[in-house]
Amino acid sequence: MITKHVPQLPFFIAGDETRLAEVLHPKNDLIDLPYSIAYATIAPGKSSLPHTLAGSETYIFTAGKGMITVNDTTQKVGPGVVVFVPENVSQFVDNQGDVDLCFYCMVAPAWSEEGETIEAPSTDVF
Repeated sequence: MITKHVPQLPFFIAGDETRLAEVLHPKNDLIDLPYSIAYATIAPGKSSLPHTLAGSETYIFTAGKGMITVNDTTQKVGPGVVVFVPENVSQFVDNQGDVDLCFYCMVAPAWSEEGETIEAPSTDVF
């Protein structure tokens, strides 16, 4: 059995600019899993960077409110909302509330740096 307490895990800023803690990953935990699980937060008024993954991603929202955009489709999210994102599509999450937007993300197969492409932020000046 493996037990982890999310508040005690080390957090870091991920490539998509979310604050992230790896909860379970076969590479780190030396277990045979076909997926990885992370816990992420986005501060009020902030968004993750658009990105694509070679695998699917399932988001499980636990606190806050916001929007998720997958390709050109946007959906409201908040506690209790689960969103499945297929592989190789653009996605990002936007916190539209006044508290952290918190969620678990499950990536299958397990997340890898090679399997993620961060889309460059717009440099347009108006």
